[in-house]
Amino acid sequence: MIASPLVPVPIPDGVAVLIGSCMPIHVLQAEVDAECAVREVNRFRMPLCTEDRADREHALSTLAQANKILGAYNPRLIIKPGRGF
Repeated sequence: MIASPLVPVPIPDGVAVLIGSCMPIHVLQAEVDAECAVREVNRFRMPLCTEDRADREHALSTLAQANKILGAYNPRLIIKPGRGF
């Protein structure tokens, strides 16, 4: 039986460490930054007040910067704001 690609499968911590040890530190940091920014962007609900709009734009900017690094390393690592976790 083949698992659906839409169902996330957790990977053991040891495997994650092994994968991470093969990647440059700045790429790992960009991945963490991107995931945090996506959570921040998805936290906001419409309608937005002025402060929330500014915070959301800042999170989108952080996500864009992280995605630039991730995309340069491997385009399949790019994280989109609408993606569920």
